[in-house]
Amino acid sequence: MDLDQLRQRAMEATARALYDRNGTLPSEESEEWEEEYRRQFASLKARPEGAPAAASPAPPLAEGALPELSGAPSSLRWAGELRALRLKEVRDPNLRRWLILTWTKAKSWLDTRELPTPVFLSRIEPHYRLYRQREEERAKSEAAAREAEEKAAAELRRQLQEAGVTIEGLVLLLDASERLPAVPIRAKLAELDFEGRNLRVFEAADPALLMVLEKSAGGKSDYAIPRDPGLYADLELYARAKELL
Repeated sequence: MDLDQLRQRAMEATARALYDRNGTLPSEESEEWEEEYRRQFASLKARPEGAPAAASPAPPLAEGALPELSGAPSSLRWAGELRALRLKEVRDPNLRRWLILTWTKAKSWLDTRELPTPVFLSRIEPHYRLYRQREEERAKSEAAAREAEEKAAAELRRQLQEAGVTIEGLVLLLDASERLPAVPIRAKLAELDFEGRNLRVFEAADPALLMVLEKSAGGKSDYAIPRDPGLYADLELYARAKELL
């Protein structure tokens, strides 16, 4: 994505985010706009090419809910009047919303004031078509990602059912394990909340052990247990399922 496309995407994402949050759009000169724009720009820049955007489509704008225009104070009123007149002549509600959300500079409206509406529409049509294409591609990517997540979740549910893994069963297995002196912990394997108990299970510095950090109404206790391969696999499966389901 080139820099101009990145800036345009960031502008669109900023407008959507601010409207979703506030129901109105502040001026592009405001600190709120600048802060959100910088956040959206950084997010888009860091996203791999072709990855779906997280922002959802903007809702329909309420009547009269127009963003403030930016530009020289002397030109704002005139540009606002030109915008209002032009928008009345745009019949496509989606195109009108796109103009409202992205054409927020007074200069943009003043520079096109002499163009008849058909000519104006023909000038902006390629940009709007590109915007729609990106939105459609984004929607397809998001739909594909949701479908993949649903399939992965279904597969995890199948594996859990097939293995008979339940949180109650895991807690019983932990309680039945031999308790050994605590050792240094490594990465967290799973976390279980059951009947007022919180048990966090970690990899241990000793590869033959697992570490359990337990909290309950009775207090805290840290202890190691033998690293049983079957218990380890069930805890790993439960943790993946809990994260996705």
